[in-house]
Amino acid sequence: MEITVSAGKGGTGKTTVATNLALALKDEYDVEFFDCDVEEPDAGIFLNPEKSEEVAVNIRIPEVNDATCTYCGKCSDACEFNAIATFGENTMVYPELCHGCGLCSLVCPVDAITEKDKKIGVIRKGQAEQIRYYEGDLSIGEPMATPIIRELKKRTNGDALSILDSPPGTACPVIESLHDSDFALLVTEPTPFGLHDLKLSVDVAREIGVDVGVVINRYGIGDEDVEQYCEEEDIPVLMKIPDDREIAEYYSNGLPFSEHIRGWKEKFLELYEKIEALVEGSDAKTIGTVSADTGGRS
Repeated sequence: MEITVSAGKGGTGKTTVATNLALALKDEYDVEFFDCDVEEPDAGIFLNPEKSEEVAVNIRIPEVNDATCTYCGKCSDACEFNAIATFGENTMVYPELCHGCGLCSLVCPVDAITEKDKKIGVIRKGQAEQIRYYEGDLSIGEPMATPIIRELKKRTNGDALSILDSPPGTACPVIESLHDSDFALLVTEPTPFGLHDLKLSVDVAREIGVDVGVVINRYGIGDEDVEQYCEEEDIPVLMKIPDDREIAEYYSNGLPFSEHIRGWKEKFLELYEKIEALVEGSDAKTIGTVSADTGGRS
């Protein structure tokens, strides 16, 4: 199964949920973890993997042969990203805008455009106890995270339980993370901002065709509008994590709280069982919520 943990905004706790879920399952399942938040990967702080391999991620960008180019402008007309432009007898390439699609070289009538590699980041592999760990890291100043996430996802093992820590937001990197996932676990908080961004995340997941469930983090700080929205939209609330000082202190020290507070490992195991039931087609109304108070169904 492939589970993508996502959130409409940063700071809601998706990395907290993703890492604690992976650690809770590591003794019973073949777990692999992918930190797809490549602009700022931080899951390694909590999983503390021993990294063993680093591979460069490149995209192919155009290189123009001025001796062959006729300056017809077909390449610049075809480029949707304005990464190549023709001015009189000069064809200019803007590498920072290039998406590496290769269309410019394809439409060139005189084969004046070749392609060369441009490094945009790296993928690191490691081992965190029983968990196979992968993270992407976008180079400083590079604008495109999607190619690195795409390369990360090529490493998923269809026979394993893959947990993906998505970037925040609802833009292209999030869509790439959610693509082909079996389930989207959306982390939110009970505030107006949390509800606003949860709605955006739900819309994106539904557009892609991925089933969703919700974890409410910092439960108790706001109102009940998130729960009301989920009930109206028939979205299961699978877990509520309280606004608890002890949890916050462990987080601040880079420690997964399920490893240190009694009962939470079992709660994350129960969370996975609920996800598994939903993926297998169980009625969301029969699933229930992992309660912050009792650790049982509510």
